[in-house]
Amino acid sequence: MSSSQPSVSIVVPVRNEADNIAPLIEEITAALDGRWAYEIIYVNDGSTDATGDRLAAMMKQRGNLRQLRHAKSAGQSAAVRSGVRAARGTIVATLDGDGQNNPAFLPDLIAAVEKGVNVGLAAGQRVGRKDTGFKKFQSRVANKVRNAILKDGTRDTGCGLKAFRREVFLMMPYFDGLHRFLPALMRREGFDIAYVDVIDRPRHSGVSNYGFFDRLWIGIMDLAGVWWLIRRKKPTPEVTEVKA
Repeated sequence: MSSSQPSVSIVVPVRNEADNIAPLIEEITAALDGRWAYEIIYVNDGSTDATGDRLAAMMKQRGNLRQLRHAKSAGQSAAVRSGVRAARGTIVATLDGDGQNNPAFLPDLIAAVEKGVNVGLAAGQRVGRKDTGFKKFQSRVANKVRNAILKDGTRDTGCGLKAFRREVFLMMPYFDGLHRFLPALMRREGFDIAYVDVIDRPRHSGVSNYGFFDRLWIGIMDLAGVWWLIRRKKPTPEVTEVKA
């Protein structure tokens, strides 16, 4: 696996998830082995626990496992972007590093992008969420407001399970919080979105490191900014080269 050029890159942003490293990697390999040539890129977002050491130990066992490290935490969007930029696969799939996203759904997401004629993004849509009632209420409100303003047709943008074409992602205007607006931005660029229902589950261990209240007001500003980007989008011109 380490000697072949991967067609798929799995990007996992993590911060202080030491106890979740090994179980999740085992599940990823169980889901993908024998189906694609793939690599796993963990983006260690400034962890202060043993996350880096656990990844280093696993890298000795798995030639297709890579670790990128942020010197200090830059947030989930920055971690995803670092992983996508370093990816060697033409298709990138992401999932959260806490174990709530089941890697068993990765093949369905990857196949939806691979086989779709104009599919730029396959987005996981959680059913049976295992979060607290308050957090689920927050998500419902946020999704309804976002959908009413952006009309992206997506009921759940917070699910970490996604697959997309690397080149399309890198076309997107980057900002902190980008990963929550991918459906709207993909539609802005003229791409279709495939949806895959995924079953949520409790995290393996630990607590959430990317919270809600620390991004609430920033999220409101992001929503206004993405609305502006969509309104200002001009049709992509049809270009032909004139030969002499």
